[in-house]
Parts: sequence; C-alpha cells; structure tokens
Amino acid sequence: MNATAFDSELFESYKPGLTSFCYRMLGSFDDADDAVQETYIRAWQSWSSFREDSSFKTWVYRIASNLCIDKLRQAKRRTLPVDLNDPAAAIIAPTETLPDSAWVWPAPDFGHNPEDVLVRKDTLQLCFIALLQTLPPRQRAVLILKDVFEWTSKQIAESLGMSPAAANSALQRARETLERTQLRSDEFSKMETKPDPDLLSRYVEAFERFDINALVALFHEEGCMSMPPFPMWIRGQEDLAKFYEITRWHCVGSKFLPVTVNGGYPALAQYMPSKESSVLVPWGIHVIEVKDNRVFHVQNFINAKLFARLGLPEQIHR
Repeated sequence: MNATAFDSELFESYKPGLTSFCYRMLGSFDDADDAVQETYIRAWQSWSSFREDSSFKTWVYRIASNLCIDKLRQAKRRTLPVDLNDPAAAIIAPTETLPDSAWVWPAPDFGHNPEDVLVRKDTLQLCFIALLQTLPPRQRAVLILKDVFEWTSKQIAESLGMSPAAANSALQRARETLERTQLRSDEFSKMETKPDPDLLSRYVEAFERFDINALVALFHEEGCMSMPPFPMWIRGQEDLAKFYEITRWHCVGSKFLPVTVNGGYPALAQYMPSKESSVLVPWGIHVIEVKDNRVFHVQNFINAKLFARLGLPEQIHR
C-alpha cells in the first residue's frame, strides 16, 4: 500500500490541463468541471493503488478519460444549431428550445496550462469542439491527447489502458473520420481571425441603439446568427433584419460588456432590461466570427449560467 498522503498540490498543478481535456471531450465547461472534481475524488480514494514507479500524469488522465468515456456512453452528441438544421425558412420569434445537454457551449480560460499554450487557439475553436463530438469517445480521447496535447503513443496507451498499436490505430481512424466529416460550423467558423476592435465597437453601438439598418449593414451578405438553446438560426441580411424587427421589444435597452472565451477569443456579454427599470440582467454571450472584415456568424449563447462561469457580474445598472 502507498503510505504517502494524497498530493493535492500535485493534482492542482494538473487541473487546468485536465479541465481543458474534459472540455474538449464533453463540449461543456460545466460537465468538464464536474468531471475534474470527480477525478479528484476518485484519485484521492484510489491513491493507495497508485504505483509510484508509474506516471502520476498518465494515471490521473486515465481516471479522467474513463469518467468522460462513461459519461459519453449515456449522452447524445452535442452540436451547434448550424450543424443541426438548415436556416429558418420562416422568420418568427423562436419558442422551441432543446436542453443544455444538446449544445456545445463556450468556455472560460482554463488557467496557465503548459500543454495548452501553443495549441489552444486552434483546438478551442467552437467548430473544432463540435467536430470532436462526432468521434466515438475512445477515439476522441486518443486524438485529443495526441494532436492537441502532443503525447507519445506510449503515454496515450498507458493512460487509456490500451496497447500503443491500438492507440495508433484509433488515432488513424479518428483522423480519417474528421477529414470526411463536413460540418457547416467548420465552414462558417472564422475564429482564426479575431474581429477587428473597430468592428466590435460598431456592433455594440448599433445594437445598443438598436439601429437595425446599421446593425445589419455590418453583416456579410451571407452572414448568419444562431442562438442556442434555440435550434432555429437565421441567414442573410434580409432575414436578419426581419428577425431583429420581430425581437425589437426584447433587445431594446440592452448593454454589452467585453469578455473572452475559448482561449482568449473576444466576445460580448449582453445584458437585457429587467423588471427593475435601472437594472440589466444576463441574456447571451455573443461570439462574433468575421469574413472580409464583416460579421459572418454571430453565435449568441443564451445561457445565464455562462455569465458566472466567465466571471461576469450578476447584473449591471443603466
């Protein structure tokens, strides 16, 4: 039996990387956070079985991987609205929603994770998170550990309880699947190019004045907007103008705060009017993707829980 006490500080040093891994696996920061907490509990409970001649890193990632794979066996694939449906044919105020578990959600930064510093900009794009969800769980884990964290086949095999040959085979199948899979979100996503600060400022100004003409003029001709948990999404300047007009009553008086998501990508937190005339409350996180320096895709993630996760205030005043 291992007589030493469980090293909580050592676990904490791996926590940012574990959270980053679990987020890519599960597509939800809440689920990732829960998985990391449960990993800690299981690691503490099974500490006596840890052999010091093996790597703590691969041992703790094995616990996290098994947890994620178990969760994914019971779950439906998370997605983004543009990958679920075609654009809305009739422009109406949306009423149908799907549960939070149906969607990929943005995430805050995970802290200073050495394994993530060089790669997270590419592999934290929302379209890439959505693409990962198309893979079987074990293939997903292998691909993340190899292509994101750049682990060796030996480390991956130890962590996932498989042979290096099996790990390499799973990696090859995962890469082939990703190459074949065509998601609309991958086509739409331009997150490798951050929005120009001036474009964001003009978006905020037009939205806060709710000048529909000025707002729609910022969009690319084929620009679109999606709004999880609503499966409906809108494409084209004409339909966007109709939608903004229909929802004017809901949006007038909104204010924005700047925030970053998914590895430092700039976003906007929308607060909307409440029953108290001087108080604005959380509504949605606008992730704006650009093409030709115009708004190409606004992903408005409507989920008040995201605000606390992103360190935003519970309310703001006019």
